[in-house]
Amino acid sequence: MFVRSLSVPINKYFKNSDSSTAKLARLGIFTVSDLLHHYPRDWEDRRNFISLSDYKTAPVCTRVKIIAREFIGYGYSRAMKVFIEDENEDDAKNTQAVLMCFNLAKRPWLEKQLVTDSSHMIYGTFKDSKYGELQCSSFDYGPVSDEGNFVGSSKKNFGKILPVYPLTSGFTQKSLRDLAETALKQYDDKIENELPDEIIARDSLLSKREAIKEMHFPSSMEELEKAKRTLIYEELFYLEIMVTRRAIERRRLKNNEQITGSSEQFKKQSGWTGFSPLQTRLIERLSFELTQGQKDAVLEINGDMQSLVPMARLLQGDVGSGKTLVAFLAALLVVEKNEQAAVMAPTELLARQHAENAAKLLEPLGVSIAFLTGNIKAKGRKELLKNLETGAIDIVVGTHALFSKDVEYKNLQLVVIDEQHRFGVTQRALIMSKGQSHPAGAPPNLLMMSATPIPRTLALTVFGDMDVSVIKDMPPGRKPVETHLAKESNEAKVYDFVRKELDQGRQAYFVYPLIQEGDEIKDAVSMAERLSNEIFPKHKTALIHSKIPEEEKKQTMDDFRKGEIKILAATSVVEVGVDVPNATCMVIEHAERFGLSALHQLRGRVGRGLDQSYCFLVYSDEYTEDGKNRLITMLENSDGFVIAEEDLKMRGPGRFTGTEQSGYLGLGIANPIRDIEELQRARTDAFSILENDSDLLLSNHRVIARVLEEAPPFCNVAL
Repeated sequence: MFVRSLSVPINKYFKNSDSSTAKLARLGIFTVSDLLHHYPRDWEDRRNFISLSDYKTAPVCTRVKIIAREFIGYGYSRAMKVFIEDENEDDAKNTQAVLMCFNLAKRPWLEKQLVTDSSHMIYGTFKDSKYGELQCSSFDYGPVSDEGNFVGSSKKNFGKILPVYPLTSGFTQKSLRDLAETALKQYDDKIENELPDEIIARDSLLSKREAIKEMHFPSSMEELEKAKRTLIYEELFYLEIMVTRRAIERRRLKNNEQITGSSEQFKKQSGWTGFSPLQTRLIERLSFELTQGQKDAVLEINGDMQSLVPMARLLQGDVGSGKTLVAFLAALLVVEKNEQAAVMAPTELLARQHAENAAKLLEPLGVSIAFLTGNIKAKGRKELLKNLETGAIDIVVGTHALFSKDVEYKNLQLVVIDEQHRFGVTQRALIMSKGQSHPAGAPPNLLMMSATPIPRTLALTVFGDMDVSVIKDMPPGRKPVETHLAKESNEAKVYDFVRKELDQGRQAYFVYPLIQEGDEIKDAVSMAERLSNEIFPKHKTALIHSKIPEEEKKQTMDDFRKGEIKILAATSVVEVGVDVPNATCMVIEHAERFGLSALHQLRGRVGRGLDQSYCFLVYSDEYTEDGKNRLITMLENSDGFVIAEEDLKMRGPGRFTGTEQSGYLGLGIANPIRDIEELQRARTDAFSILENDSDLLLSNHRVIARVLEEAPPFCNVAL
């Protein structure tokens, strides 16, 4: 049996405990398969003693004697200080420390077990306190016999390597360890390999059974590394199997089309010569000329969409390069054929802006536009869905609501996904499933857009079955945004500069990493009040963040666009979809807490008009020189591709590909950038297998076919 096939409900282990089941659901654990694929985020090596005197070098793991106790407070706030002495050290050192036991009311067993003169094993991170004591408040412990042997819980928690899992509130490491151990004992001997035997032997990988066991409860750090290597390769192998399958199938369809000449016949019948009539009408109505990059992208998309093979194209372009207009032009091509297009954006703010722009540009051409999100009122939603199903709506713009169960299209033939990295593959599959099939029996045309440039290596592997268009030029007349770094202690100078811009009638953004209640950092809620009352009292300030109701957000953004609001205090919710040409200042506080690509996106919110614009990256006075050098990348570069490469090195590939989405492509441990050599080998293996045995009929390839049939790790529709 494959681990992926272990669909036994997890509540089997809780005797119908709804509480435990609900907590695990928050971790995405619903079945035994989910549990065994919930890999530890770290491992604690408790095989060797680390004395209290070595607390600065590593977590302490030692045998201690309790020499005294002291109680603090009363009732629910009652706490206990446990004074300990390291029994594993030389008598000359005699290191002492304190265990802080809070919430005694909820943990009464601590008072009963941690008694004076008893000996225990202790594992925890100790720190010097302001009271001159060496303290630890989060620790694991277990009793030790007079002879120094592990007894009771010590046998289970010490002398071995223990997993440290990602947790949720109310669920402990001990509970998850026990659960994983129980599942492994029950299913260990039933787990089958999911890789071909020849690859396991060639690369000296572990069996799947051994790899899963060693990941959760390693027998040694060496075996743990082997387990990681095995599971990383397996994940990347199936990623490449799916990408390669689609690439080979698309190549086959294109080759067949060239042989039959169907594409040329189709173009001839439709009178296609380049831009379509409706596209030409829109281009003529624009007050500016398309850039060469936009023209090239539209023509490439047109070529794809006139083919009998459905389009699968990734459109890349820097912030402000005009990707959305290219998407609207692509949508006009399907509208001319009495077909429908859906444009999906990750936030209501961005979707609303796309819908408003589409209405301005396309409705004068006789194109029917609709806007659909989860917040549309029931009465209006019913009418909208009816018009969508009958074909009265040509282009619908919206959020995840576009693939809701009750949404039906008459003839959806183009799906545009903006900010594609914010959607997981399941979400992409759901919107694609709403479309009509092409003559070739494939899904509708797919255009994915990204303002975060995807480096070539990643594009070839994760998007290896897609064509790629890149808009490298920017609309003429825009001035580069001036970027400045400023320490938090010098922010008064930043405020003075922004004030001068505001006094000249311009507008500004102030962006913060938190919505509110920042401990040591500024947050949007409190700073909006400060900006309004103390710093810029003459200029109207408004607040916007993800928890504000959509109607209020819409009104705020409308007022900001009209110039009625001069300062917008916000979180990164304004990272995409905000276009206000009169805004010339972007101030990002605690810039060190944002990724480079997020900073680049935020900077792209200004510089959209004719006036010179400015971006201020305000960072903490305690920020390290290495950290400051990271921000200097923003200072020295305006090219999104350069910034994306740097961000990729620092933060991994999730932001670019959507792999940080839960469950995306089944990647639980692999990182396509860190594991680039494994990825390239997996890609070579996948092509070698599928080009010689496309139906996976050879005996050693049947395991691949079985995985795809019985427990598919990925979604089989185009990404």
